[in-house]
Amino acid sequence: MTLITDTASLKALTERLSKAAYITVDTEFMRDSSYYSKLCLVQVADSDGAFAIDTLSEDLDLGSFYELMFNPDVLKVFHACRQDMEIFFHATGKLPAPIFDTQVAAMVCGFGESAGYETLVKQIAGKSLDKTARFTDWARRPLSDRQLDYALGDVTHLRVIYDRLSSQLVSSKREAWVLEEMETLTSPATYRLEPQDAWKRIKFRSGTPRFVARLQALAQWREEQAQSRNIPRNRVAKDDILLELSAHPPSTPEALDHVRGLSKGFHASATGKDLWKALQEAQALPDSALPVLPKKSRIPQKTPPIADLLKVLLKSRCDELGVAPKLVANSADIEELARQDDPKIKALTGWRYDVYGRDALALKNGELALTADGSLIEIVEIEKD
Repeated sequence: MTLITDTASLKALTERLSKAAYITVDTEFMRDSSYYSKLCLVQVADSDGAFAIDTLSEDLDLGSFYELMFNPDVLKVFHACRQDMEIFFHATGKLPAPIFDTQVAAMVCGFGESAGYETLVKQIAGKSLDKTARFTDWARRPLSDRQLDYALGDVTHLRVIYDRLSSQLVSSKREAWVLEEMETLTSPATYRLEPQDAWKRIKFRSGTPRFVARLQALAQWREEQAQSRNIPRNRVAKDDILLELSAHPPSTPEALDHVRGLSKGFHASATGKDLWKALQEAQALPDSALPVLPKKSRIPQKTPPIADLLKVLLKSRCDELGVAPKLVANSADIEELARQDDPKIKALTGWRYDVYGRDALALKNGELALTADGSLIEIVEIEKD
C-alpha cells in the first residue's frame, strides 16, 4: 500500500492519475464535533494501483489533488458520492466533474433500491469486505495497516464494479439515464446550505405567522452560528429551545438565562446578543411581511384510488425493465400525480417519462388498463370510440 503524506509525492501521483481514463475515489471523514465534515483521508485508484492520501499531514498541500478532481478529461468514479462531493464543494467552492456514481448506476441496472457497496462487492466482484474498521477514528494518527487496508478496499473493488456497470449500461443503452442523474450530483445547488432555509428542517405541528417568523429568524441565527464556528447545530441550540423561544418569546434579554438549555449569563455573550437581535427583528416585522403557510385541512384528504393503480404500474414497468422504482418515482410523486392535473415531478421528464410517465398519464386518463394474468400484470391499451 502507498500512503501519500507530502506535496511532492502527491503531485507525482496526480500527474500519473491525470493520464487515466478514469479513477476511483472515496473519502474518510469525521463529523461528530463539527458543522462541516473533517476530511481525514482520500483514497484513489487507477487500473494499476491504489493510494491513500493523508489529508491531515502538515507537509501536504491538496492543490494538485483538487486540480485532478476538476480535470474534465478524467472520469471520477464514486459510490454514493453525495457526502464526498459536499466535502469537496465546501473546501473549494467547486465540484468534481465528470463523475460516475455506481450506486445510481446499480439502481438503473437492476440491483435494487438500496444498492450498498458491500452488496455490489459481493455480487459483482465476488469478494467480502472486512468491516472491522468501519467505525474507526479516522482523525487519529498514525493510521494502522488495518485501517489503510479497509480504506483502500473502497476503491480497489470499485474498479471491478464500475467496469461491470458501465458495460451493462452500454449494452442496455441506458448511459443517458445515469448522465441525467449526474447533472443533479454536480449541481452546486445540491450542496448549498442556506441559513434562511434552515427552519424547514425543524418539525412543528402548527403556529401563528408570528411564531413561524420567529422560528425562521432563530433557525437562521443558529445556522449562521454553526457555520461560522464550525460546530454542530445542536451545540449552538437544540430544536426544542428554538421552538420554546418562538412560542414564548422572553420580554427581556436577561430572561434568556432562564430558558432551559441556555446557560446562566447567556444573554450577555456575543451569541446571546445575536440571538436577541434576531428575535427582536422577527418581533418587529409588520403583519404584511409575516410568512404565509398553506392551511392544513382538518379532514385528511383521501388518496384518490388511481394512486394504487399508479403504484402497481410503476412496479410492473420497473420490474420489466430492471430498474429500481425509487429512482423513477417515490410515494410523494405518485400522490401528486394522482391529485393534480399538471404535476411538476421528475417522473414526467427525461428518461423517467419514457419508462413510466407516459404510461402513468395514459392510465390516469383512461387510455390504459391493468389486467392480471396469474402473478403477472399486463398493460392493455384501451381503444376509444
